[in-house]
Amino acid sequence: MNSLKNPLINCGEKNTETGNYLHFVIVFVNIITSRLQYILNFIGNEIIGEPFQFTDDAESFRQYNGPKINYSKTGISNFEFRISNFELLFETGIKGQIIECFETNGYKAFFKTEGDFSFDIFAACFYLLSRYEEYLPHQKDMYGRYAHENSLAFKENFLHLPLINIWLKDFKKSLQVKFPGFITLHRSPSGHPSSFTFIPTYDIDEAYSYKYKQWWRIIGGFANSVIKGQWSMISERINVLLGNRKDPYDAFDWINQLNQNYDLKPVYFFLIAARTAKYDKNILPSKKSMQRLIQEHSSLYSIGIHPSWQMGDDVEKLKFEILKLGHITGKQIHSSRQHYIRFTLPGTYRRLIDSDIKCDFSMGYGSINGFRASIASSFYWYDPEKEEQTNLLIYPFCFMDANSFYEQKLSQQQALEELTHYYNIVRSVNGMLITIWHNNFLGTGELFKGWKEAYEHFVSLVKH
Repeated sequence: MNSLKNPLINCGEKNTETGNYLHFVIVFVNIITSRLQYILNFIGNEIIGEPFQFTDDAESFRQYNGPKINYSKTGISNFEFRISNFELLFETGIKGQIIECFETNGYKAFFKTEGDFSFDIFAACFYLLSRYEEYLPHQKDMYGRYAHENSLAFKENFLHLPLINIWLKDFKKSLQVKFPGFITLHRSPSGHPSSFTFIPTYDIDEAYSYKYKQWWRIIGGFANSVIKGQWSMISERINVLLGNRKDPYDAFDWINQLNQNYDLKPVYFFLIAARTAKYDKNILPSKKSMQRLIQEHSSLYSIGIHPSWQMGDDVEKLKFEILKLGHITGKQIHSSRQHYIRFTLPGTYRRLIDSDIKCDFSMGYGSINGFRASIASSFYWYDPEKEEQTNLLIYPFCFMDANSFYEQKLSQQQALEELTHYYNIVRSVNGMLITIWHNNFLGTGELFKGWKEAYEHFVSLVKH
């Protein structure tokens, strides 16, 4: 079997390969701040594959003949694209912001202003991308996570959209109208004209339902089934343990074949808690069967750590789990996704950085599908308390099977329709579509009947 490691996952370095443009874009600002540099780097890379240049020299700006943006409240040149700025990018620390959404070109926006664009796109992008609202006072959900109901995207009904990508697409068109010679031609790493990317990911929270578990868990499972009168489950458990039937969570061969058939480049995240607990139910990493499973996948795919619930906020336990996974695979581990999507800002991301994690795939909600940061592109995390861009590269997801099934109560057909929406909207902005599936949803368990067929149908749509 050929290696299907994802060449797009280059942890610590965002891929910004692009085609040509006639001029670099220069932005005039009265004050250069780290927030401003961060967002101009991001937007420039998204639009032209190169950070926007910036200057506080009005005369140099006036004399420049290429595309230029005046990000201030006063005009400088007759030939400029002007955005009258809000103060967010010139502030320090976290302060309450007045957010009033309005409709423009068929989508929501805020920080309405004057000039050649209807709102301060730089400040609005920073607000969403930095997850500024998650640093403000808010309600937490039952798992101690930032509740999605707090978010502007949920309240204003744009959680289902990669709004930043949509804004930037419109922004690019506006620049091209103002500067007809402003041309960009984006190319994917393979050289094709489109930069749409699909990255399937799999969380291995519980590799097997019955096999390879401690004796007390096996006995407890039997007892629980007897108490509940689940006689068919008892029969299934016996047949699996005797080797007469495949474990219902053992979907690994099926997933491997799917990866091969459609040339997928997935990323797998393994939970390897040192002991089992209420939310950490995977096979112990000391088991040879678990080690073998991890090694088989490591030889074919990109893999990362799925930090256990018991790890909590303990950076030393996190480092131990990362080292354990590295020892099993014989490789350094630089990617992660939080179990239960349980993270808080800035603490979790700082601990990941301290543990030498370069890429994190947790940016999404564990309670509803959608775009938590309103983006379908990878981006570097900005720490607004330290006022600095970090080297932690964030890969946001928009769909997780467990959200559809447990939280949104969708059927497999409804989940397929939801997935198709995300595919269509992300493809329309040449974005990055990242999905999360669990092996148990793709196995043979009666509870998840029809879900693997829905997933394969979706993959065939994406890869047609």
